[in-house]
Parts: sequence; C-alpha cells; structure tokens
Amino acid sequence: MNKLFGTDGIRGVANQYPLDAETAIKAGRAIADFFCGQTEKGRFVIGRDTRISGDMLVFAISAGICSMGHDVRIAEIIPTPGLAYLTRSGNYDAGIMISASHNPYGDNGIKLFRSDGFKLSDDDEARIEHEILESDPLYRKSRTVSRLGTIFRMDDAADRYCGFLRECMGSGFSLEGVRLVMDCAHGAASKVAPKLFRELGAQVTAICCNPNGININENCGSQHTGTLSARVVAEKVDIGLAFDGDADRLIVVDENGKSLSGDQIMAVCAKSMMERGILNNQVVVSTVMSNMGFGTALKKMGVRHIQASVGDRHVVEEMRKTGAVLGGEDSGHLIFLNSHTTGDGMLAALNLLNAVRRSNTPLSELSTIMTVYPQCLINVDVSSKPPLDQIPDLVKVISHVESKLGENGRVLVRYSGTQSQCRVMVEGPTETETRSLCEEIAWVVKKELG
Repeated sequence: MNKLFGTDGIRGVANQYPLDAETAIKAGRAIADFFCGQTEKGRFVIGRDTRISGDMLVFAISAGICSMGHDVRIAEIIPTPGLAYLTRSGNYDAGIMISASHNPYGDNGIKLFRSDGFKLSDDDEARIEHEILESDPLYRKSRTVSRLGTIFRMDDAADRYCGFLRECMGSGFSLEGVRLVMDCAHGAASKVAPKLFRELGAQVTAICCNPNGININENCGSQHTGTLSARVVAEKVDIGLAFDGDADRLIVVDENGKSLSGDQIMAVCAKSMMERGILNNQVVVSTVMSNMGFGTALKKMGVRHIQASVGDRHVVEEMRKTGAVLGGEDSGHLIFLNSHTTGDGMLAALNLLNAVRRSNTPLSELSTIMTVYPQCLINVDVSSKPPLDQIPDLVKVISHVESKLGENGRVLVRYSGTQSQCRVMVEGPTETETRSLCEEIAWVVKKELG
C-alpha cells in the first residue's frame, strides 16, 4: 500500500511532510528520474491552482527536476484538465499539477500526468514513491552545473486550453442567449471560465472569482452551492455552474435553484449523446458511489452501466477497456473521453449546455430522467485507517443495517483516498430512515476510529 499516493496523487497539509519544500525537491528529482532517467534533456510542464502554498511547491519541484538536468515550463494558474491538455499537446515528458482539488486552502497536493495526458497507474506511482522515500541515490544522478535544466514561463497556457475547449465543441457551437451564474470557487477557473463562456456568447454572472490564496473553496464552489442557488433564482437565469478549486469537477444548479449531482448531469448527457448516435458502445462508467437511481435511469435508456472503483483515474481505466466515451463520479468528476483524457469541469459544462440547448427543454425537466434515491453521506474524521472488516462492532452494525434495508437500499463504508476520513454512505427508501441508519454506522466509526 502506498504511503504517499492516494486516489488522486499526493495530498496533505501544505508545508508539512510530505508537502514540505524538502520533500517536494525530492519528488521533483524522483519524477524526473522516473520519466527521463539519464535522457540528456527532458521537458516537463507544471501548473497550480490559487492556493498560497502553490508557488513554494511549484519552485521546489522545479528545482528538483532542474537538478537532474531537465527543463521546466511553468503554466502558472490553470485548471487541472488544462494542464493535462498542455502535457499531451506540447509533447512534454510529463505534467505536474499542484492542487488539492476541493480541499481547503491549507491543504495541497501533487497530481501527475503522463505524456499522453492520462494519470499514472498504481504501479508507476509506487515506483516514484519508492524513489522519493529512498532518494539518497538520486543525489548521485544530479547533473554538473553546465548540464542543469532551466525554467521558463508559459504566458499563453490558459489561451491554449480555451482554444482546445472550443475545438472540442466544434466551430458552430455557440452559447448565444444562454444566461448563467458561474461559481469558480476562487480557484483555477476564476479567470479562464468566465472569459471563455462570455466569448461563446453566454450572459455570465461570475461569483467567487477573486482568489487571494486562502479563500479557495471557502463556502463556495462544487461543495457549497447554497449561494449559487440563491443567485440563480434571484437573477432568473437558465443554469448555475459550480467548479471546484482546480476545475476538474462540475456541479450544476437548475433554473429553480435545485442542485444536481454528477450522476444527474451524466444521465442528461448520456441521453443526448445516445440520441445523436455518439454514445459509443452505449455504455457509461461510474463508480460504486453512484446513486442507485443512476443505474436504473441508464437501464431504461438501454445503456449498459459499469461501476469502477472510486477515483476518476479508475473510471478512465474502465472507460478505455470498454470503449466508453462518457463516465464520471457523482461528486462531479465528468469525463468525455472522445475529447479529453481526464475529468474536466469546463468541458462537462459545455457538453451539458449543448444537451440543454439541443433539447430546447429546461434543465429541471431534463433531469427528471433520473429518480434520485434517498442517500446520506457522512464523512467521519479518523485518526488511523485499519482494515474496516477487522473492526467487530463496525462489521456488526453494517450487517444489521444491510439486513434492515434488504433490496431497498445499500451500504458503502470506505476510507477517503485523499483525506483522514471514513466515508459512510447509505441509500434507502426514505430520507428519514436513510439518515438514521447512516448516523448509526457513523457513530460506531467515530467511536472506534475518531
């Protein structure tokens, strides 16, 4: 089991191990050695979101890479999917994104992309992790002064990414007449998203687009849609869009202010793509966290539903195996594999708006294609992560709840791959019963692991 890498790269508290400057330099060396070995001159691209700790980690990792004799291009503040695009379109050996996604500003993380724009496998991450933890031999691989790498700034990174998104939607695509409110979470999309959507013709009211280094995701973005919902209703617009800190997630609000999950967005897009004949193999991939109603909706459409492990990387792996072009997570990681290699909030928003416009139907009506089963999710802070099936009281309460639900619901208890939390999810026949049963399990988790 990896000690540093979780479900989406390395993540932790900024300026503390392993997200401290010293370890970041080691990570830079290990990344350079893994991707380039003794290649004379490799090329890497690195970007970040708006966290105050971003600069420290960008330059520490860059220093490690340069010490191994390779060059670094800094893309500055850019959404994670934008960094993935730059990596593959610019023929870089690898891309490095500094972000903790939807986490608060005090956290940060390191996400890695291969030269083809896809995230690394577990085995590849394990090899890099080993080199970080056993990094002393890497010092012997450092280059002489005359062979050190250099750092360059990329001034047009955001423009390149926006151009790519335009190409994905086609030359005739327009948002003329669309009225929307956009919440950028004071994150990486704060400049690029409002600009692009306005250039495409939409009337955009942009909120939470003033990052100061410490307000990213603070009571805003995809995790907190209350303010967005209120603005959508007050301004009587067509839709509200909420991104997370690095804009690889999308959650939307319909014209009535109701928040729609990633599952609901996928259901709407799946129907539209199937009607246009572009839902390859008529299959959609989600994760085990998807609402039971999502699978039911796909079945009614005649679409095959495949569930992968949690994490957009695992979704992408399953999509590539099955030839699926649409997949994602209920949390809002949505992947359109016919266009891009990773979850992309802005691309997902454009595809959803395309589906809404083509149907000439309000989003609130389109979303009725999926009936959402009552679901309760409680995140419990934990001090350790022993195997869940080795905690007798927890096994007992889960068995009790499952027998009580029968075929009318389900239970899923798992550790977060990015935080010190245990996620308890219960689906059931009613909101009240589902909440009560979820709290029953969460109480035991807190007692045993809190």
